[in-house]
Amino acid sequence: MHTLQSKKTNDFNEIVNGRRSIKQYDPDVKISREEMTEILEQASTAPSSINMQPWRFVVIDSAEGKEKLAPLASFNLEKVMSASAVIAVFGDLNNIEYAEEIYGKAVELGYMPEEVKEFQVGYFKPLYEGMSREQMKDIVMLDSGLVSMQLMLVARAFGYDTNPIGGYDKEKIAETFGLDKERHVPVMLLTIGKAANEGFQSYRLPVETTTTWS
Repeated sequence: MHTLQSKKTNDFNEIVNGRRSIKQYDPDVKISREEMTEILEQASTAPSSINMQPWRFVVIDSAEGKEKLAPLASFNLEKVMSASAVIAVFGDLNNIEYAEEIYGKAVELGYMPEEVKEFQVGYFKPLYEGMSREQMKDIVMLDSGLVSMQLMLVARAFGYDTNPIGGYDKEKIAETFGLDKERHVPVMLLTIGKAANEGFQSYRLPVETTTTWS
């Protein structure tokens, strides 16, 4: 395998309008873990409820990792096996555990005063801890969806292509990769790599169909 010298772009129209859901990737292209870290860092600037950033990523970029994933994603095997990596996105139901770190670091960096941090953590922590599993799942699924879309756009900016996948064994995915399935809710798989073809354009409903004005 070789590491691709990706063609980065800041052209927002190209990033958005040129995105395709790619079915086949160049299997010889590998994304370095340093570059993947940059992609994940930029994607993680996505918004989230009270900034709890409940998304968790498992980057599956080794042959061994893909072999473990293969039986869980048999309907999408070609995409999974040819991609440079597959990013399994999860939502952490216990994300409030990171409140002190997130808000404490915000104080340290001068983003907020200590009294604001104390008020917000004091207010939101018991609120989050008192939520039902279903209520928290709604929050983490929304937030993880936001970061996933941003990740796909950031990947485009770095010169890579992606495909979101919902068809896989969600019952086994967390445990297969060493996560607590009671804590980590599967959101989607994202394949990422260099497209072996341009992909297909698809029709989008007009705004008049999808939108009402009030």
